[in-house]
Amino acid sequence: MDLQPTLIGRLLTLRPLAGQDFPTLFSVASDPRIWEIHPVPDRYKEDVFRVFFDSGIASGGALVVIDNATGEIIGSSRYYDLDETVVTVKTVKIGYTFLARRCWGGGFNTEMKGLMLDHAFRTVETVRFEVGETNFRSRRDMEKLGATPAGTTVVDGKPYVVYAIWRDKTPLLGKGGVDATSR
Repeated sequence: MDLQPTLIGRLLTLRPLAGQDFPTLFSVASDPRIWEIHPVPDRYKEDVFRVFFDSGIASGGALVVIDNATGEIIGSSRYYDLDETVVTVKTVKIGYTFLARRCWGGGFNTEMKGLMLDHAFRTVETVRFEVGETNFRSRRDMEKLGATPAGTTVVDGKPYVVYAIWRDKTPLLGKGGVDATSR
C-alpha cells in the first residue's frame, strides 16, 4: 500500500507531508481550540507540535490537507501501523488527524476520510482509528462515517477507543459519497 499517495477530491487534496510544510501547518495547529478535547491538549504549542510533526515525517505515512478552493494547507492526517502480514485480514490505521476550525462541519472531514478509506481499501480489508476517549467530537465523526467501536487501547498512558471500518461494509464507497481520484 502506498502510504503517501496524492488524493484529490471535490473540496480538498491530500499530498505527502514535507519538511517545508512545518511553518504553515503549525500556523493552523496553533489554535488551542483544535486540541482542547484531544488527549494531547497542548499540541498548539510549537515545541509539542514539533514532536507531532517530526513523528509524521518519520512515519512515512503523513499527508497534508489542502483546501482546493483556496490552495491553503488546512490540516493533516496519516496512515500508520500497516499490517500486510496477516493472511486473511490486512489492516492499516488512519489518525493523527486535525483540520482548521473553519473546516469543521463543512464536509471536509467526511471527504478526507472517504478519500483515505477508498485508497486504503484497494489494499487492506480493515481500517482502524484510535480516538481519545474524551474526544467526543471525533468519536461522533467516527460514528457518522459508519465506524464500529472495536475495543479500547492505551497510547502513551492515555485511554483511546478503537473504531473499525471493513471494506465490505463502508457506506462511503461505491455510493457516490466521494468524488475522488488518486495518483
